Amino acid sequence: MEKRRLGKSGLEVSALGLGCMGMSFSYGPPKDKQEMISLLRAAFDRGVTFFDTAEVYGPYLNEELLGEALAPVRGQVVIATKFGFQLKPDGSPGWLGLNSRPEHIRQAVEGSLRRLRTDVIDLYYQHRVDPDVPIEEVAGAVKELIQQGKVKHFGLSEAGAQTIRRAHAVQPVAALQSEYSLWWRRPEEEILPLLGELGIGFVPYSPLGKGFLTGAIQQDTQFDKSDFRSTLPRFTPEALKANHALVDLLGQIAQKMKATPAQIALAWLLAQKPWVVPIPGTTKLARLEENLGAIHVELSEEDVRQIGDAAAKVPVLGNRYPEHIEQMTYR
Repeated sequence: MEKRRLGKSGLEVSALGLGCMGMSFSYGPPKDKQEMISLLRAAFDRGVTFFDTAEVYGPYLNEELLGEALAPVRGQVVIATKFGFQLKPDGSPGWLGLNSRPEHIRQAVEGSLRRLRTDVIDLYYQHRVDPDVPIEEVAGAVKELIQQGKVKHFGLSEAGAQTIRRAHAVQPVAALQSEYSLWWRRPEEEILPLLGELGIGFVPYSPLGKGFLTGAIQQDTQFDKSDFRSTLPRFTPEALKANHALVDLLGQIAQKMKATPAQIALAWLLAQKPWVVPIPGTTKLARLEENLGAIHVELSEEDVRQIGDAAAKVPVLGNRYPEHIEQMTYR
């Protein structure tokens, strides 16, 4: 497995990471724990060293899963987790709002360390920017955790350009995690150039469009009520039908290149910058192996340009999130 460095931070990870949220949260009921432990260890055996979780995934279940699964290889992997939501006192799914007050961050890190069975978090992201807490205070709190040896690197998720710049001035930001794929390309406008300027790595989540770009989702696909895609404007039957043109395009390109649509979508992201590390998620070994095959898909500069240009011509129907969630992004 090829390794990549996240910007100037010195944090080295596998070129593809593994997004672990769906194992416990959001994509239907939590999956069988032992099966997911086996999958996580299979990912490591195949060269994956970068694993992404958050305290809100479950909540808590996903961190506990990673803590158990990765304990035998803890020194050989990079674990990223996130803070920033005010969780419900009874531990039920969902959240009450955002909370990035320094005292809350100090409390959250202790829980994450315990669940992950570790004494240090490799990459600690603010999950969403809290408009009620100056980002300088957030960065300062994480800086203290780094000085105390509880955290190695600071990250942001779905933050806007000015917030990134302000945070980076207090505590260098190792990585930004935001959605980026062939059907959500907003980071290209302002974020990617800024990250290049500041030497910050980029970790695209949902690089396969929450599964849509794999071609496995059809216009008549029914989502379980516990699958959050059932609430997303881009996943209504009307939107799925309209947006399938993008999957068809990927399928045509994939056929020519003797790859799969998912591999083309991931290879295109990998070709953007050497400090881009996508984190596709899956709960199936076959999909994991398919995704990792993207590492071996070689795209020329012309291929990358043509794929991007062709995809840009396909109009995408539907917002990516409901309004109340979209409002939490690019602050």
